[in-house]
Amino acid sequence: MEQIIDSLHQFWQFTGFANCSWQNFVMIAIGIGFITVAILKEWEPLLLVPIGFGMIIGNIPMFPGLNIGIYEDGSVLNTLYQGVKQGWYPPLIFLGIGAMTDFSALISQPRLILIGAAAQMGIFGAYLLSLALGFQPNEAGAIGIIGGADGPTAIFLSSKLAPDLMGAIAVSAYSYMALVPVIQRPIMLALTTKKERLIRMPKPRQVSQKEKIIFPIVGFLTTAFIVPSGLPLLGMLFFGNLLKESGVTNRLARTASGPMIDVVTTLIGLTVGCSTQADKFLTGNSVKIFGLGLLSFVIATTCGVLFVKVANLFLKEGHKINPLIGNAGVSAVPDSARVSEVVGLEFDRSNHLLMHAMGPNVAGVIGSAVAAGILLGFLG
Repeated sequence: MEQIIDSLHQFWQFTGFANCSWQNFVMIAIGIGFITVAILKEWEPLLLVPIGFGMIIGNIPMFPGLNIGIYEDGSVLNTLYQGVKQGWYPPLIFLGIGAMTDFSALISQPRLILIGAAAQMGIFGAYLLSLALGFQPNEAGAIGIIGGADGPTAIFLSSKLAPDLMGAIAVSAYSYMALVPVIQRPIMLALTTKKERLIRMPKPRQVSQKEKIIFPIVGFLTTAFIVPSGLPLLGMLFFGNLLKESGVTNRLARTASGPMIDVVTTLIGLTVGCSTQADKFLTGNSVKIFGLGLLSFVIATTCGVLFVKVANLFLKEGHKINPLIGNAGVSAVPDSARVSEVVGLEFDRSNHLLMHAMGPNVAGVIGSAVAAGILLGFLG
């Protein structure tokens, strides 16, 4: 009988009930919350469902030494997590993004790249605020990149500059990407007048196939020579786009933009979620990072909209830019461009802004990668 009791006691020591804390249940509840809003609200479900379930997996309490946790060397989860920790996954996602992105809107209206550049002020604004809150320069740089509204870029840079903060930074970046419509709409309405929202932009010119092929080559050479440290992201982004536009590598483009990016997105979401173990995630720094992430999105959206308003002071009638596309300078593709379209249609059902908003939107993708390269070059 005593042996049975000892066996049951030993079994109990290995259960999650014996090793749990209230913090584990908090993180599990947050994970369930992510899954719930992803399903009910359809806010970035391809990201929030894997991250949410990963949070649940990562916060199952376990007996030390079982070698199955994400932070235990040699475990399956730890092996999958290396793609995040070592920065393998983000360039692969950029390859897929490049293979599914049409840069025609930017090629036909090159001036729109300035909106994407203006929106990157969210990154540098959050960087300065992070320094003011006591973060080290490398940590501040990793936190600031949240303002680029680009999850893979945030993971890539934080893996290089602040690996200890990567879980909070990644979850913050993806959370606010999912909340782009909620965050941006009130800012856009507050900063624009009804007259400005009704501005009609001239139809973009048709872009030739030759231009589409030349663009990724010229774009890569230009940005890579300026910021060589952004090479992993910029190289894969423009290479993916060349696969799409060349017309002779359709199979590779379909693989990069379909099965490959789906697999990598699943793994990156799941492992980032698993990395949010309560003892590492529920800290004062995490709260600060979430607050700074929100401020960076607000700054980025505000700067994009205000830049257009200022630019319009110097543009002739018929050539003015609708400031509602200023929000699209952040690189949440194509969500922020869709917000421009939806808000614009609220005031004029025939004024479609999506084709114009995609210009600064894809410029934002390039801009966030360039900004990451600049921060990595100075702080790495």
